[in-house]
Amino acid sequence: MRDLILTAIVFGSIPFILKRPYIGLLVWVWLSIMNPHRLSWGFAYDMPFAMVIASATLVSLLIHFNTLQKFPLNGVTLTMITFILWLCISPLFAFHPENEYLYWARALKIQVMVLIALFLVGNRDELHKLVWVLALSIGFFGVKGGLFTIATGGSSRVWGPPGSFIEDNNHVALAITMAVPLFQYLQLQAENRWVKRSCIAAMILCVGAALGSQSRGALLGLGAMFAFLWLKSRNKVLIGIVLILTIPMVFSVMPESWTSRMSTIKTYEQDASALGRINAWWMAWNLALDRFPIGGGFAIYERDVFARYAPVPEDIHAAHSIYFQVLGEHGVVGLFLFLSIFALAWICGSSILRKTRERKDLEWARDLAAMSQVSLVGYLVGGAFLSLSYFDLPYYIVVVLVILRGLVDRQAVATPHSVVAKHASHVAEPEARLRR
Repeated sequence: MRDLILTAIVFGSIPFILKRPYIGLLVWVWLSIMNPHRLSWGFAYDMPFAMVIASATLVSLLIHFNTLQKFPLNGVTLTMITFILWLCISPLFAFHPENEYLYWARALKIQVMVLIALFLVGNRDELHKLVWVLALSIGFFGVKGGLFTIATGGSSRVWGPPGSFIEDNNHVALAITMAVPLFQYLQLQAENRWVKRSCIAAMILCVGAALGSQSRGALLGLGAMFAFLWLKSRNKVLIGIVLILTIPMVFSVMPESWTSRMSTIKTYEQDASALGRINAWWMAWNLALDRFPIGGGFAIYERDVFARYAPVPEDIHAAHSIYFQVLGEHGVVGLFLFLSIFALAWICGSSILRKTRERKDLEWARDLAAMSQVSLVGYLVGGAFLSLSYFDLPYYIVVVLVILRGLVDRQAVATPHSVVAKHASHVAEPEARLRR
């Protein structure tokens, strides 16, 4: 039944996508991030739904070429384009070129579709809907995982959809962590009280799911995210009280197995998994120095590569770090471009916060910029211990910030701050007379 429903939704959306490519973007984001076909049990499990929707979206782009948004050429987008081009160069010098294509194609199609979003999102409503799809696509696993954690008392781990970027418990935990600030933004903007309450419930369950994954990287990401959430929040007192009350409660409720696993963060030198990660990091570092500035391509986690560059050749591990993953696979240049994308996106968000500081009409934009930055903090901290360099969600958050800055700049020109302030004073004056 799930297979039939999902197939009907995907193929039923194609006529709407051909009329409006923006719908194709939303469906693509849903399919590529949530991977709903991996929750089915029949023929839909391996159906290339994402490719079907991507093809329909590209056709629709050609049909409606004259209606597309102007592509924003700035430091962020130029760096993203350069990073995509570099992903096409480093595999040419790979250790195992026969194993490169699948990894390369997967990363490339994600990056290209992320850039296509810049052509399709042109106003606040469209951007708001995109954030909803991003939040719900991950929030499904957060809510489901949070309920599962409560039901099992945290004794069993939360896992993501099979065969996806976030299948692993560590990876889905990081993705869920990133979704929490998005729900916070949606809660702030919601007018319906039930939507507000649903967003708050989703945030609580997402935190429970991230903790229930028993991921140490996600725990660090959560800690960093909540610190910045407090800094960026409008109501610091309320957020602070909630955190102070919640943290001791979590440690008292979670089982001993969870506490024991989290405590290994302090004693990493005695943990085989942690030592394996460090071994993989040294391998990536040595490889990047030896093959400066190109790296070894996507398929470097092989016995012969570890034998050549790792301190412990027989201990073969994935990178378990977005930074060392990019460094080993695409060299110093690749890592520089990767870091530059998020550094420039952060600067973009800070610029939005400055421009909207005294603009009541742009309070929504300030909230979205702040929560996007909080989400990126969760990714950049938690990702230091996880291999999620090409996962869609953080790149879409970068795109959200780029589009948001364009909207804010246009609104600032259309309605200068002096006009907004004058309008506010005209409204406040009769109200003040009424109070007197």
